[in-house]
Amino acid sequence: MTDTFPTPALFDSSNFLKHTSSHPGVYRMLDEDGEVLYVGKAKNLKKRLTSYFRGSGLDNKTIALVSKIADIEITITGSEIEALLLEQNLIKEKRPPYNILLRDDKSYPYIYLSSEDSYPRLDFHRGSKKKKGRYFGPFPSAGAVRESLALLQKIFHVRQCQDSYFKNRTRPCLQYQIKRCSGPCINLTSPESYADDVRHSVMFLEGKNDQIRDELTAKMDSLSSELKFEEASVIRDQIKDLRIIQESQFVSGEKGDVDVIAMAQESGVVCIHVIFVRAGRVLGNKNFYPRFVLEKEPAEIMQAFIAQYYLRERQGQSIPREILCNHLPRESVELAEALSYLAEKTISIKHKVRGHRSQWLNLASINASHGLLSKLNSKRSMQERMSALQTALSLDSPPLRLECFDISHSSGEATVASCVVFDQNGPLKSDYRRFNIENITPGDDYAAMEQALKRRYIRLKKGEARLPDILVIDGGLGQLGQAEKVLESLDVQGVQLLAIAKGISRKAGQETLILGGSHKEIVLPPESAALHLLQHIRDESHRFAITAHRQRRGKKRTTSFLDEIPGIGPSKRRDLIHYFGGQQEIKRASVQQLQKVNGISKSLARDIYDYIHAS
Repeated sequence: MTDTFPTPALFDSSNFLKHTSSHPGVYRMLDEDGEVLYVGKAKNLKKRLTSYFRGSGLDNKTIALVSKIADIEITITGSEIEALLLEQNLIKEKRPPYNILLRDDKSYPYIYLSSEDSYPRLDFHRGSKKKKGRYFGPFPSAGAVRESLALLQKIFHVRQCQDSYFKNRTRPCLQYQIKRCSGPCINLTSPESYADDVRHSVMFLEGKNDQIRDELTAKMDSLSSELKFEEASVIRDQIKDLRIIQESQFVSGEKGDVDVIAMAQESGVVCIHVIFVRAGRVLGNKNFYPRFVLEKEPAEIMQAFIAQYYLRERQGQSIPREILCNHLPRESVELAEALSYLAEKTISIKHKVRGHRSQWLNLASINASHGLLSKLNSKRSMQERMSALQTALSLDSPPLRLECFDISHSSGEATVASCVVFDQNGPLKSDYRRFNIENITPGDDYAAMEQALKRRYIRLKKGEARLPDILVIDGGLGQLGQAEKVLESLDVQGVQLLAIAKGISRKAGQETLILGGSHKEIVLPPESAALHLLQHIRDESHRFAITAHRQRRGKKRTTSFLDEIPGIGPSKRRDLIHYFGGQQEIKRASVQQLQKVNGISKSLARDIYDYIHAS
């Protein structure tokens, strides 16, 4: 059942909501041209759609979406599962700009078994499944298929040649000579023996390796008792190869099919890493970089990814029984029910796991972080972002060098300023600098920024390094003004100043840019590549500043006042602490008590006492 509401000149949300159903269903938000902006599903359509038109509490992204709505279409469904399936079909068909979009990949590769032939063959397959036979997969990559085919060929000797080649053989090919095929083309093996090899190959692909080993062991024992030692030795070699493969590729004690999904997010970029485990064997892994505008929380992104990946890209029978995630997806229970309905088996989505599953999840998280870092720092990506920043700031040419400053301290203690540098290849860590800030009022960030900038740009004026094209300040108008005064006092010219100020909600994607000189404010859309670049350098300067601050604070807190007294080395300091039990007791000691410590003379005891009480 589909309802389309008339399109007024300005969308009348109050009138629309009065007539909206409270049933589960799918809604499509349309612009003035009738193009789909966003597709969503809801357990209660009225409640969900009402949330878009409330007077407050919306973020900038949602406000931008709502401002473009000219019409909303709804489709009522019989259940939440039907709504979820319909939502994914519409996203695939319409590809609306405000939905998370998973890039369409080539169809997944499979292993094909021509089970209708007298001597079936195994082959690599990608595309529609029109040929008669069995399909095993999907596999994460072509490499994973070829690796599995090579293992099968080595152990079970099932042919992998094309039918045209097979039917025209008069003598065995090289594969037979190197013991990778049993030679069915010229009847060097019986149909019964070949059928056993095919059956064992199928069992291997289904993960029934223990059963294969038991069968082969029993057959080897039978052949040995019949004194058929040559044939038994062939079976022995098969068992040996199978054991080696299991030891090298299987995780001991773990069975079943599992997909392990981890997400890493930073500076407007998301990397989702998937590890594919079948019958306890890790088949491979893959990175995905979905594009998103509205969704921003990890749970929302994970929910959208899982729904699109399994409900659109893959057939139900290929969904594993268990999906592990480092962020539990939003509406995980409903999502698992939809996947179970499609796959006709129980699918579970888990977040907290132990043992080997925890190790898999940790490995996926590490790979997701690495994939994200590679994406952020890729040369092509950086060049695109630099060009986008040129356009956003109306510069004559793309910037070649950016510097960003940040201040870090704990209630004024151990204040440190960081300076990070980006060029067209990404972070230039050899040019990073940190400044220990001294002789300022604790907690005065303006004074700290002034000191760091003066120390940095006095050196640059001396020619110690090149000036940046853009100087980014993590802060608002006050910090920008401080930077302008410093550059003016040092007569530094040709550097574009830019402040990046957090929005009211202090969430990524809602920053305001302030240009130096004109103090013009620029608000870039959350999906802007230029904004992602500025977020990246801001986050990197923040990370570097915090790291430097913690190191300085830790060093300060582990430093003893005894280190500052002439004549006290590591051994005497250790003896004093051991004798008195701590620094506070040393401070309370008299000269006579200090003299009792081994190695402390009367004059040194007097020096220690005078230093303590003078301080």
